[in-house]
Amino acid sequence: MAWFRRGKKGIKAAVDKKDMPQGVWLKCRECTEILYRPELEKSHWVCQKCGYHFRISSRQYFQLLFDEGSFVEEDAGLRPSDPLHFRDSKKYKDRIVAAQTKTGLDDAIVSGRATVDGIPVSIAALDFSFMGGSMGSVVGERIARAAQRAIDARRGLITLSASGGARMQEGILSLMQMAKTSAMLAKLAEERLPHISILTDPTTGGVTASFASLGDVILAEPKALVGFAGPRVIRETINQELPEGFQRSEFLEAHGFVDRVVHRRDLNRTLATVLAFFGDAPMPTGRLRRRQDDH
Repeated sequence: MAWFRRGKKGIKAAVDKKDMPQGVWLKCRECTEILYRPELEKSHWVCQKCGYHFRISSRQYFQLLFDEGSFVEEDAGLRPSDPLHFRDSKKYKDRIVAAQTKTGLDDAIVSGRATVDGIPVSIAALDFSFMGGSMGSVVGERIARAAQRAIDARRGLITLSASGGARMQEGILSLMQMAKTSAMLAKLAEERLPHISILTDPTTGGVTASFASLGDVILAEPKALVGFAGPRVIRETINQELPEGFQRSEFLEAHGFVDRVVHRRDLNRTLATVLAFFGDAPMPTGRLRRRQDDH
């Protein structure tokens, strides 16, 4: 018998491995760098090597954007229904329940009020984890109500988009939300109150074609996909190669569709500056500058 097959007293054939918790290491989709999760969380879920912005939830954005403890949720009782009794490979009702169970959200949007450096705002933020952030009746209604509350309280409105577009399971009812949200934002504009639209990856379809593109100031995260139809559909429709970086936020900024591309760590300070400008309020305090300097 070969020596390496002999059993030896006091020597184990296999070494016990320590259990490694799942999800501690993540791979960057942009540069394939292996990232340590705790460090990634400290950097607001931005790759330290290439600057790729991971998708994060609406609640994580609230922690980043607003004064601590200032967010108050509103319209939480609004829940989606199934008026068309829609079914594809699954019943729409079953898809809703599955999404609610997975995410802990009622629908693809969280709305309410908060403060940014002490400045009160209304907020409506889409969450891509719930059915791709698709815009159905509840999403449209919550945005409309957030805009109305902004009018009633004489404060600005912030919308944050992360969506694949209209929710096909609600058919024409979903498409009607484009007109509904646009009409409410027109009313907000008549009251001379600001709407700041933040575009994250991805912002597409009917969301891009309605409220997301109607901001007085439009901000976007780096390299976010922003457009109506996807690049592949456009390429096949016009039978032409698309320009480099087409439908990315930097391309849109260069062509005047986005006012500024803002790194995630700078969103809080940028929002405070913009709101102070519109509200004729003091410029951001030292607290915000210190937060910026920390990075």
